Amino acid sequence: MAKFRTVAGVQTNVEFANCQVNLNRMMEWLRDDRLTSADLVVFPECMLSGYCFESLEEAIPHAQSIPGKATHEIHEHCRATGQFVAFGMLETGEANNIYNTCVLIGPQGVISKYRKIHLPGLGVDRFTTSGGQPFQVHEANEMRVGIHICYDGVFPESGRVMAMDGADILILPTNWPPGADTFAKYIPNARALENNVYFLAVNRVGTERGFRFIGQSRLCDTNGNVISEGPATPSISPAVNSLPGSRDDEAIIIGRIDLERARNKCLVRVPGQHVIDRWADRHPEYYARILEPPTL
Repeated sequence: MAKFRTVAGVQTNVEFANCQVNLNRMMEWLRDDRLTSADLVVFPECMLSGYCFESLEEAIPHAQSIPGKATHEIHEHCRATGQFVAFGMLETGEANNIYNTCVLIGPQGVISKYRKIHLPGLGVDRFTTSGGQPFQVHEANEMRVGIHICYDGVFPESGRVMAMDGADILILPTNWPPGADTFAKYIPNARALENNVYFLAVNRVGTERGFRFIGQSRLCDTNGNVISEGPATPSISPAVNSLPGSRDDEAIIIGRIDLERARNKCLVRVPGQHVIDRWADRHPEYYARILEPPTL
């Protein structure tokens, strides 16, 4: 019998540099009746703090420890409901370092924290420290969840290593701005298809300091088909879309995933005539080049 789980992403606005307001907003969403059936709920990158900081000094006061205030409150929700919740935050590091982190929390508390590895020259990522730890897969109500953040998804190796470690679903909390439209349109589908996993990309909406976030969150199945997706934000003046607390284009992206389907990498479409095996058909002996430094 197939094992089904329900996963959800919350495409929401974030108030810049106001952790308490954003924590309250997460709690409000988690009380939404549409999410009560979800085993796993995912919020965007930097959900707690916002993204468009102009210096390390400006960002540090909005970083928190793990465990800490926000993770404790989300844990109380998870303990009461049995749900698992993942959200983005700035994490306090050592020696005034901070990390762009996604934390996964369940009924038993903090399960894992993933620190973003690939850092673009944008927003707070200009001042955060690369995570420095391998990608990992964690269990949440028998789901094997692989976590990466935004720009990590551009690098196909990220999703592949987590799929090889047994991930059923890859989650990608993001802060996609204009210019990332093609990323939103194609990458979740491609990563799901090439790894035979489910893929949940959760973006935010609203604006910060003139940067507009484009929405377009998406849940894809193991064939790269879209199960559920959020609306795109309109291409209009940032001033129109920057109202504090605006709920334009917010959405819940939700769907059921089949764990057995994600774990079966051998696809028999016509027995003996059309068989695709995502793992057995690989030839790693020809892939060593990707481990070498670029020559450009």
